[in-house]
Amino acid sequence: MQPEPIIYVVDDDDAVRQSLDFLLRTAGFTVRTFESGKVFIESMPSLKSGCIITDVRMPEISGIDLLRRVKAQDADVPVIMITGHGDIALAVEAMKIGAADFLEKPFNDDQLLDAVRATLSRDASVAERKAEVAEINDKLATLSNRERQVLEGLVAGNANKTIAFDLGISPRTVEIYRANLMTKMAATSLSDLVRMAMMAGILENSHKRKR
Repeated sequence: MQPEPIIYVVDDDDAVRQSLDFLLRTAGFTVRTFESGKVFIESMPSLKSGCIITDVRMPEISGIDLLRRVKAQDADVPVIMITGHGDIALAVEAMKIGAADFLEKPFNDDQLLDAVRATLSRDASVAERKAEVAEINDKLATLSNRERQVLEGLVAGNANKTIAFDLGISPRTVEIYRANLMTKMAATSLSDLVRMAMMAGILENSHKRKR
C-alpha cells in the first residue's frame, strides 16, 4: 500500500507559506511547511512520498540549490518551482536539473492544485507521454520560422528586447510573434509554453545549433 503523499511547502515568506498550507489542506492534502531551504534539507532523511513546492528565490539555500540537493540524494520526490516575473531563465535551469513543473507568479488556486495533482500522478504510461509529445509537435509544425525563433529565445530565458536584437526586429514585433505562437500552441501562460517546448526538446536542439 502506497503511503499517503505529503506536500512539502518551502518558502521564506510567511504569508505565502501559510496561504499555500491553507489552500492545500482545504483541498484534502497532508501538508508540512518549512520556513527555509536549510530547515527543509535538515529534514530530508525523513521525507516520504509526495511533492515539494518551493520558491526559486530564497536566502541561504535557493530553490535551485534545494532542487540540486534533492536530486543529489536521489530522493524520489518531485519538485514544483514557483517563479516570479522575469525568472523564466531560472525556471528553465530548474527544469534541466529535474524540476517536475514550475508556476509563474501570479497564479491562481486552481493552477497550483492542478499542478500538484498532475505531479502526483505523473506516472503516466509511455504511450500517454508519446501522445502528448506528438500533439505538441503537431502544434509546433504550425509555427512560422520567425515564431519558432522567438519561441527558442523565450525557452532560452531571453527577454523580448534580447530576442529582438538577436533577430534584428523590434521588441513590438517580438510581442506580436509571441502572442501568435501562444495562440497556436494553446498555451495558457509563458510557463506552459516553455514546458511544452522543453518536452519537445526545443531547448536541447537550440543548444546544439549554437555549438
